[in-house]
Amino acid sequence: MLHIAIVGGGAAGFFAAIAAKEAAPDASVTIYEKAGRVLAKVAVSGGGRCNLTNSFEGVTDLRQVYPRGHRLMKRLFRVFGPDDARAWFERQGVPLVVQADHCIFPASQDSQSVIDALTGRARRLGVEVVTSCAMRSIALLPDDRLEVSFSDGRVRTFHRVAVTTGGSPRIEGLRPLADLGLELEAPVPSLFTFNIADADFRSLMGTVVERASVSVPGTRFRASGPLLVTHWGASGPAVLRLSSHAARHLAERGYRVAMAVNWMGEGTVADVEAALARLLADNHAKQLSSVHPEGLTSRVWLFLLGRAGLPADKRCGEVGRKQLNRLLETLTNDRYAVTGKGSFRDEFVTCGGVALSGVNLNTLESKNVTGLFLAGEVLDVDAVTGGFNLQAAWTTGYVAGRNMALSATDGAARKQ
Repeated sequence: MLHIAIVGGGAAGFFAAIAAKEAAPDASVTIYEKAGRVLAKVAVSGGGRCNLTNSFEGVTDLRQVYPRGHRLMKRLFRVFGPDDARAWFERQGVPLVVQADHCIFPASQDSQSVIDALTGRARRLGVEVVTSCAMRSIALLPDDRLEVSFSDGRVRTFHRVAVTTGGSPRIEGLRPLADLGLELEAPVPSLFTFNIADADFRSLMGTVVERASVSVPGTRFRASGPLLVTHWGASGPAVLRLSSHAARHLAERGYRVAMAVNWMGEGTVADVEAALARLLADNHAKQLSSVHPEGLTSRVWLFLLGRAGLPADKRCGEVGRKQLNRLLETLTNDRYAVTGKGSFRDEFVTCGGVALSGVNLNTLESKNVTGLFLAGEVLDVDAVTGGFNLQAAWTTGYVAGRNMALSATDGAARKQ
């Protein structure tokens, strides 16, 4: 009998176990989870509603949503992509809904629906689940089996092992893989908010600008979307996406950089200048405080007038060229000092993990260790918020699980 171990009972782990068991029904497939319960991160995804994937509408290049691993995901989506994931959950009796922002949730708006689908399918297939059991080490034996030592003292040998332990905040958490000779990219946090000490900025606490663009000046890192001002600084999808794309750059600089805000979204300076000129011309007799550009609330507009040094009671028709330039600069390139990294309570995502250069990109088997497969966030693959990280888990879990089972059965057949 083939013995297969899945180390990690998260989204990728369950999908790998299910795919392996479906491909090799007679195999023994066991999930080992270090925590006391499985799928804990799925439970809190999307604020407990589980944003399980995305429609990918409007995504013209996967690097837009996968800062690391976009080429791998493009390849693997041909095998098991977002449409396949949606169909899979619907077959398990989980109706789905697509939100206006293209995020996909269970119709129940409860992550337990997703958890029940995964655990139920695994149970019906005969997948065993062992909790409170962490991997301590893994070694390749002369007969190509893999020996795994666990925290409870047990030592087991397997024909195939998939490591799906998720992201590690420190490289020490990946030590068993490093000891095997796998190349690692140092993990650093991704998907976090920005601490901003500027009291004037934080005075906008609770404000949401639906279409903003944020960037790190002097770099190519930028992102767009809703911007939320909090009591500690800046959050919202725009900031979270920027933190994802710039994760390693920000870590290298101790999370102390400048953040530039284009309060008018992705509009160019020329576009914003033209819109602003029209606004002032159409309301030349009114005070600046009584008008504001589309997309900005009166509260934000008054704040930005103050930033630009324009009196709120000034008539629109009295704004001179220098004042217009200052206002234009404030609207499109408003800069704040980031003083540290906050947190994002719904997600814990890391940039880094097992380097993709050491992995077979078709099967997700390690190039160094025969029979060892990797899936999920333990790989150097991560995404922006919006269901893309869970989609990577479903995809890589499916590909790893299916290939570990098929390669094991093919190998056994060749030896007979």
